[in-house]
This record gives sequence, C-alpha cells and structure tokens, in this order.
Amino acid sequence: MEGIISIRTVGHELALSAAAAAVAKGADMGCPVAAAVVGIRGELVAFLRANRSPPPSAKIAQDKAYSAASFQVPTPDLYAAVSSSPALRDGIGEQPGIAMFAGGLPIEINGECVGAIGVSGGSEKQDVECANAGLAAIDARQFNTPTE
Repeated sequence: MEGIISIRTVGHELALSAAAAAVAKGADMGCPVAAAVVGIRGELVAFLRANRSPPPSAKIAQDKAYSAASFQVPTPDLYAAVSSSPALRDGIGEQPGIAMFAGGLPIEINGECVGAIGVSGGSEKQDVECANAGLAAIDARQFNTPTE
C-alpha cells in the first residue's frame, strides 16, 4: 500500500525480556524496582514489579518510560533541555505522565528508537543501572549512569 508509513515499535517479547532483566538487576543490587516498557507512541507493552518495591514506583516507572519514548531522550536530558525556561519546564513538568528525573531511557535498536524503558524504586543511579540492564538484555543502546 502506497502512502502508508510503517512505524516500528518494540514487541511484547523484547519488552518482557527488558523488564525482567531490569527487575533482576534490582534484585541483584538488593533494590526492589518496578520496570515498564512502552512502545514508540508511549503505550504500555510490558510491566513487572518486584515484591516489596515501593507502591508509587509502579506509576513512576510508567511515567519515566512514557516520557523517554515521547521525547526520545533519557529523562534527565528532557529536564536539561527545558530547565533554562521556567515556563517551558513547569508547563511540560505539569503534564500528566511526564517524569524528568533519571530512570527513563529510550530503546534504540540499530539506531532507531522503538520505545522506552522506565525503572523506579531505587536511587536515580540504581534506576538507570537497572534500565541499562534491560537494554543490554535486548541488545539496545545503553546510556551513561548518573553519578550521585
């Protein structure tokens, strides 16, 4: 069919593998986390929550993933991009589902963004380490871990 654009997005098998690897990394660190993987349009594809992860982590992980997918950058990069303008920073930050702190990473495979992973339950550094473990499990590009 001519004129139809195909948008590639992460499938459920890769999404589940990424979420499981992120939660397993958290368990290895003694840090129960929640991990969410969304498709390129921000739709939830996979979600996994470790026993004893803080209850708010479930929503925060999904918000981090949604934010990273929507803007196709790690969540701290989103904050850096808007932080110089209080109106822009506050306007975007007040939108439902937006999280601009570490733990949300785009899923880039072969140079193409196909979704994002969000992890919550630990420190920002731990969340990024867990998210990167999820990316590594599916051979996606990994990102720098922030220092604390």
